[in-house]
Amino acid sequence: MPRTHALADTRILVIPGSLRRASLNKALGRAAAEVAPAHVAIEIADLAGIPLYDDDVYAHGLPEVVASLRQRVAEADAVLIVTPEYNFSYPGVLKNAIDWLSRGKEQPFRGKPTAMASVAAGALGGIRAQVALREVLHYLETDTLERPELVVGSANAKFDASGKLTDEPTRAQLAKLIASIAERVARNRTIAAACAEA
Repeated sequence: MPRTHALADTRILVIPGSLRRASLNKALGRAAAEVAPAHVAIEIADLAGIPLYDDDVYAHGLPEVVASLRQRVAEADAVLIVTPEYNFSYPGVLKNAIDWLSRGKEQPFRGKPTAMASVAAGALGGIRAQVALREVLHYLETDTLERPELVVGSANAKFDASGKLTDEPTRAQLAKLIASIAERVARNRTIAAACAEA
């Protein structure tokens, strides 16, 4: 029977799909750090400064800000993308970042445990953004977590003025999602170890 790898030292990179300083999607990333168990480290990325994708620019190499984010994705054990919903989909700033990150031979998303969450003022909580994003993640061959889903609707009532997530049911759902991501990482480590020993 293969050895079971502990959940220790699991690094999850949160990528918020918003540039706004007071974004509630960024706030959910901070809340993830609050509810994460001790063995899980949460890091939050920032998409500010990433230029619009231009193949002429890429021909000269990845911009430094893109290369840095790409390395963070590659080094993370898992990724959590938290996105608002714009016009029935996810924001262009997030799609632009993903387009940049997907360039090159070594695909940082391939096989990477990746989960989604969405935060929106409307009652549906950005679920349509997740539907659109899921197609892209499948194309990138991520190890996409289908469950549990985290959709935070009527978000303005669930965060206080400082951006702290105060809604306890949502905090519990977020904790469950973080635990599920860590469990997927541990499962993949166990499988990889078993294959190496075979």
